[in-house]
Amino acid sequence: MKISCVILTMGNRVAELNRAVQSVLDQADVDLEIVIVGNGADVPDLSVTFPPGTSAESTVKIVRLFSNAGIPAGRNRGVEACSGDLVLFLDDDGWYASPSLAAKVRDRFVAERDLAVLSFRVVDPEGGPGQRRHVPRLRAGDPERSSQVTTFLGGACAIRRSAFMRVGGLPERFFYAHEETDLAWRLLGEGFRLEYDASAVMYHPQVPPTRHADFYRLNARNRVWLARRNLPWPLAALYLLDWMVLTVLRERSSGALKAWFAGFREGMREPAGERRPMAWRTAWRMLRLGRPPIV
Repeated sequence: MKISCVILTMGNRVAELNRAVQSVLDQADVDLEIVIVGNGADVPDLSVTFPPGTSAESTVKIVRLFSNAGIPAGRNRGVEACSGDLVLFLDDDGWYASPSLAAKVRDRFVAERDLAVLSFRVVDPEGGPGQRRHVPRLRAGDPERSSQVTTFLGGACAIRRSAFMRVGGLPERFFYAHEETDLAWRLLGEGFRLEYDASAVMYHPQVPPTRHADFYRLNARNRVWLARRNLPWPLAALYLLDWMVLTVLRERSSGALKAWFAGFREGMREPAGERRPMAWRTAWRMLRLGRPPIV
């Protein structure tokens, strides 16, 4: 099973990109390639050490996009360019903790044919407690417990490429936020399994998602699109009502709430893309996994 690692970059984190690439090159006992997608930017020259018998030309592919197409489109272009049976997605400011991670992940996908996604455990390199949002389940208090899940972390995962292509990849209109959940729900509908593997560790600095200028707008817009694309209408209404209530209860900033509701209205007005509502048996399966598609 060949492994490809897709890394998105905007060319502005040169040292971090080199660290990420080196952590991939250091993976042992795997057939590996790296695809770096310059998302609206040139890919900086790499300053890394290649394993004996390999070179940049044989190991690294560069995909240059004319403009910033967003995270899902960038990753889709990376998957299209890669040749691996298994795809790792890695943020350019993240890196792998162990050189045995890729081989461990490969062995699981070889043995478990219904496994479509492994979501990795994200660890703060400064030794902090980590963020609950990095554990893709409702009961996130123990990040060291592995479990089946209904979504995953886009920049810290491994995906079976054939499953990814079967359901159409990531929804490019989303640009940023919830594109992984859209993909996860479609994979569950096809009978695949997703798992959070706490023993598969990667490092990533602790940064709040609100650092993105459009976080609240895109978060709300894409939740609406997620529901419109994937849920039977009764569940879609419950899902959106739940998140509206949760947002009002959680947010203390009037500016954040204003941006969130502007995004919600945008999601209702603008086309969401192809609608393929999940079967009720898929919703029931998600309920048994601990996260029904209403929250």
